[in-house]
Amino acid sequence: MEPRASPAAEPHGRARTLVLFRGPVEPLVFLANFALVLQGPLTTQYLWHRFSAEVGYNGTRERGTCSNHSADPKMQEVETLTSHWTLYMNVGGFLVDLFSSTLLGAWSDCVGRRPLLVLASFGLLLQSLISIFVVQLELHVGYFVLGRIVSALLGDFGGLLAASFASVADVSSSHTRTIRMAVLESCIGIGGMLASLLGGYWLQAQGYANPFWLAMALLITMTLYAAFCFGETVKEPTRTRLFTLRHHRSIFQLYMSPAPEKSRKHLALYSLAIFVVITVHFGAQDILTLYELSSPLCWDSTLIGYGSAMHHLTYLTSLLGLRLLQYFLADSWVAEIGLAFNIMGMVVFAFANITPLMFTGYGLLFLSLVITPVLRAKLSKLVSQSEHGALFSAVACVNGLAMLAASGIFNTLYPATLNFMKGFPFLLGAGLLFIPAILIGVLEKMSPRPEFQHFPQS
Repeated sequence: MEPRASPAAEPHGRARTLVLFRGPVEPLVFLANFALVLQGPLTTQYLWHRFSAEVGYNGTRERGTCSNHSADPKMQEVETLTSHWTLYMNVGGFLVDLFSSTLLGAWSDCVGRRPLLVLASFGLLLQSLISIFVVQLELHVGYFVLGRIVSALLGDFGGLLAASFASVADVSSSHTRTIRMAVLESCIGIGGMLASLLGGYWLQAQGYANPFWLAMALLITMTLYAAFCFGETVKEPTRTRLFTLRHHRSIFQLYMSPAPEKSRKHLALYSLAIFVVITVHFGAQDILTLYELSSPLCWDSTLIGYGSAMHHLTYLTSLLGLRLLQYFLADSWVAEIGLAFNIMGMVVFAFANITPLMFTGYGLLFLSLVITPVLRAKLSKLVSQSEHGALFSAVACVNGLAMLAASGIFNTLYPATLNFMKGFPFLLGAGLLFIPAILIGVLEKMSPRPEFQHFPQS
């Protein structure tokens, strides 16, 4: 781990901030994703059971004949409603996040990473609180959309990731940046894996409410950590207005303004590669729980928890694989290998009709998440240190746009293809992943001149 800026480097205006100790950003990402993954599959299953009760579908898992009811119109109606409300939540969050993440990320270049981390943590906390009200009081499921919008207004998980990756870029050298990005992403995976294992059993034992309460407690802890324990990585924070077009202009200038120290072509094409990869990842993730709940798999909450845990274990296996492969291969080749395994996993998902085959698909994803840390590290080397916040807020915007595209494509395509090939969206995802594979290969051949990566890092 790279040394952080010394307390003496902070200006006098920051000295009044009560900081208990100068902790790293990784615990924030771990706690945030633990809370989100604990809530995510539970929210999907809660929607499934709410709509099942409304349409009068009670399933047949208890008699072991679920696979004989794949054409049940009530089951298809439940699947469609659940898929569409997932889409509404993602679209509502994105439309707000598109404005807030670009504003807040560039703002953090001036005021520091801590204010954005606190805002995003508090927004996730409010979303969790609203989810608890929906589950406990059986409010209309539309309040899930409201919670998503409230969180997006304050930065959401995308804003928290933007500040986190920017803080890592602030204190890492160009040599260590890729592995540092992978370590941060592995915190996402470890948190998600533990939450997945816990959530399935807890749902069966005590229902929906208690896991949401735990998520809220974790988010309270996370908000306090961001406010009082995170070690600021911007050396000289300065006060600046939040609501000004200057922050949005800094995003556009990254891609539009010519400068001798950056390759706009590489910035744009690497961003496109990230967009496609995240679209496939989130699109598949959106429909996986639904795919597993329905026939012919008919998984219960425990199996869904195991599947989600294996999915998040890929963050850790990808970190180990990246560290090992870096001894023998350039980062671009490591990303190409990860894409190859990702494509194979998607193809297996498309044809999985039994549980062992589904877990085989999860196993093939063991290197699938080496791609994004490689791309983020390459992007961060194309801009100056003072532009890290703007860059990663732009990446957060790309992330949000990818989530919107993923929801629009996969959650619309999934119910539309139920009658002729249920796994078709996974095949589409496998095909889309050839786009970043080609882009990374072409960009490696057109690698930027050394001056594009010359910025000294602290």
